[in-house]
Amino acid sequence: MLVLTRKKNESIIIADNIEISVVEVTKGHVKLGIKAPRDVTVHRKEVYDAIKLENIEAAKVRVEDISALKDIFKKNGN
Repeated sequence: MLVLTRKKNESIIIADNIEISVVEVTKGHVKLGIKAPRDVTVHRKEVYDAIKLENIEAAKVRVEDISALKDIFKKNGN
């Protein structure tokens, strides 16, 4: 892990196209601004972890669910 010290209004650049700036520093909090291309997703870590967990759960498929889905398609003529 790279650890940097930055003051208010100072930035770091990642991969030529992502800029992270220190917007505000208060007691116990740091407010960051992030400039990144639209195709780069940016999430707080706790949100990213929740999305990742939800995707893992969604990817779990039970054989019974597949059989039920197959029956639905058969009934609808697809």
